[in-house]
Parts: sequence; structure tokens; C-alpha cells
Amino acid sequence: MTAKTAPVLPPELAEQAAVLAAGTEQILPAGGLEEKLLLAREEGRPLRVKLGIDPSADELHIGNAVVLRKLRQFQDYGHLAVLIVGDFTGQVGDPTGKSATRKQLSREQTAANSATYVEQLMCILDRDRVEIRRNADWLGPMTLADVVRETSVLTVAQLLERDDFANRFAARQAISLTELLYPFLQGYDSYAIDADIELGGTDQTYNNLVGRNIQRAHGKAPQVVLTLPLLEGLDGVEKMSKSLGNYVAITEPAAEQFGKLMSIPDALVARYATLATDLTPDEIAELAARASAGGPAAGAAKRAVAAAVVRLYHGADAARAAEARFDATFRNRELPTDVPDAALPAGDPVHLPAVLTAAGLVASTSEARRQLRAGAVKIDGARIGDGALDLPRAELAGKVLQVGKRKAARLVG
Repeated sequence: MTAKTAPVLPPELAEQAAVLAAGTEQILPAGGLEEKLLLAREEGRPLRVKLGIDPSADELHIGNAVVLRKLRQFQDYGHLAVLIVGDFTGQVGDPTGKSATRKQLSREQTAANSATYVEQLMCILDRDRVEIRRNADWLGPMTLADVVRETSVLTVAQLLERDDFANRFAARQAISLTELLYPFLQGYDSYAIDADIELGGTDQTYNNLVGRNIQRAHGKAPQVVLTLPLLEGLDGVEKMSKSLGNYVAITEPAAEQFGKLMSIPDALVARYATLATDLTPDEIAELAARASAGGPAAGAAKRAVAAAVVRLYHGADAARAAEARFDATFRNRELPTDVPDAALPAGDPVHLPAVLTAAGLVASTSEARRQLRAGAVKIDGARIGDGALDLPRAELAGKVLQVGKRKAARLVG
């Protein structure tokens, strides 16, 4: 049996295919993208390009933006982005990549999170070429008989081919029947909205392929699957995730974005340049060479990547200002001036862990004590010892209180 070859495209479609394929991990099946582009030309319509929105959190980060920026490329060529708000599947919980059953969200939580997501998505997408659908519209009315009939296209053996399920099964860890149903639910979305193409991270490959099976079972042309790489978080180990705290949100202030990005490992400079910026291949290759050299050259490459990311979401002026603030605060050791005010609590002396918590610089008084023990707390640039839990008001009023490199507030009152 010979391998399937991609159809020959006219020059303008060949250019589209090359741009759309750039940076992807896989396109399944081979030649499928070219076939869909020809189909759209022949039928005189835009392709319907599906992307599911995970409502488990309320903030998008630059790891999410990898697939979103690819979706924007499809839009720029005249195609339609079909966003599936998982208000039904969010109540099930996507188990992909998880070592334990994922916590299920309430209907109210999924609604609140998806509402904030949509506005953030429009920072990247063209809202004039977006169709927003909610999968509770078709999954909610399904009866048990419907589910039993539709799931006949899947087998337990196929489900256990997934690494996350197979590993948990081998380790005798619980896998709920609800989780086993999730790939079917996501795949059914593709049938319900007539998807031509589905985008997703590499961790979504199996779920997206299930969509092809369900479409085919209903006599529809199966979608093409494009997978994009997963961006590692600031720790350089786990994939970027809000729950792990290793993320850079797309709506964070420019200075916060720049400061966070300056903390990435040198080994990830080229990967961030590739996946999180709009730098050209030649620019990325130059930065990769600098990063591999180490030392000051790697620092300059990291700085260029940080500035490029900030430009995407805040503009060139904000990127320059963020870099200047970073230098003033961390290179020249100047105190930050554009920090929020935080009210000192009543009393004298003042309990410092309570001040840190009330100012929003730490999540709890126990974390405040940990930061003090670690020497991460400063007042007007002077480090505070871990024994200084209660300080006179006069030593705090009007001063800048800092935790680590990026969190600070001016104490008033």
C-alpha cells in the first residue's frame, strides 16, 4: 500500500498551506490540509476551523496563545474560527495528561470562566471571523440511549491506548467512566458543528482523532487534525499552566510579563522565540545561537524574547518601558515607582505577615513567613530578617515593600 500524497496546489494555495503548516507537530492525515484548502476553493466557502476552549481557569497565558496564533493565521486567509465553549465538557473535566481524576466544575464556574476567556481571545483573534458555540446546546439534550448508541464507534481498547489512561491503569489508579467518555464528548462536538479542521496541542491528538471517527460514522467528511507544540512554563519543566503558577498571562501588565520572561532558563530561549513571538526564522536562529553561547549573550537573547512577547500584547512603547523598568529595578537597584498603594493595618507595632497578605504580595500569612525566612522580603530595598515579624509603623509608612523581584506595594496610612 503506497503512502497518500498531497494534491498539487495552485501557487496561492501552496503558499497558504506552507504558512499554515509551519510550526505544527503533526497534520493528520498526510495531505489533508491541502485537500481541505482545495475543497474550500471549489465550494467557494471558508473552512470551519474548530478550537475547544477549556473553561477550567479564567486567564489565558502565552502557552494557550500558541494554538490561538495559528488559528489567527487561518482567519487571515479568510477562514472561520469556530470556538467551542466547553460549558458541558467542563463539568466533566478533560483528563488529558492528568495522573488523577480531574475535579469537575459547576455550571456556574464554567460560565464565569468562559465569559472572561472570550474577551481575552479577541486580543489575538479577529472577532469578525469567529463563531462561538456552546456544547451544552447539543450534549445537554442527549439521552442515555443516545450516548450508548453514539459511543459504539469507540472501544475500551482504543481508549486505553492513550498514555495517560494506560499509565494510570497499569499503576492501578482510578479512572472514572466519566473520564473515559470525555474523548467521545469532544469528538461529538466536531460532528455537531461540521468542523473541517481541528486545532489543538499535542496532548489533544487522540481526542481530535475521535472526532474524525464520529464524523465518518455519520457519513460526514472527517476533519483534518493539526497539532501544535506545548510550551514549557517558566520553570522549564512542566507545560505552562496557571494551576502550576509557571505561566505568563496575556493580559498581565507589560512590566510583569517582561520580568517573568527574564526568568526562563537559557535552554528555552529559542523555544519561546519560536512559539511565543512573531520573530522571523532568521531572527530566531540568531537568538538561538546567542542563547547557546551562554553568559551575557544568552542574557541579551532572553531580553530580546521578553521584549518581543510584550510587543505582541502591549505594543512597542510598552515593551521599551517594561525593559527600562526592569533595568531600573533589578540592574540599577532602583526602587520601583509605579507600584500600587497598600493600606497599613491599625496598630503599632504592625504584624508584617499580615501586612504582606493584606497588600496582596503573598497568598497567606504562612507564605509570608516562608518568604521572610528565605530573605525574599525587602523594605525600600533593604532585606528584612526572618525574625522581624512585628515592626513599628514609622519604619513602614511610605516605604516600598517588596517580595521577590516582581511584587511590590507602597505602604500608606
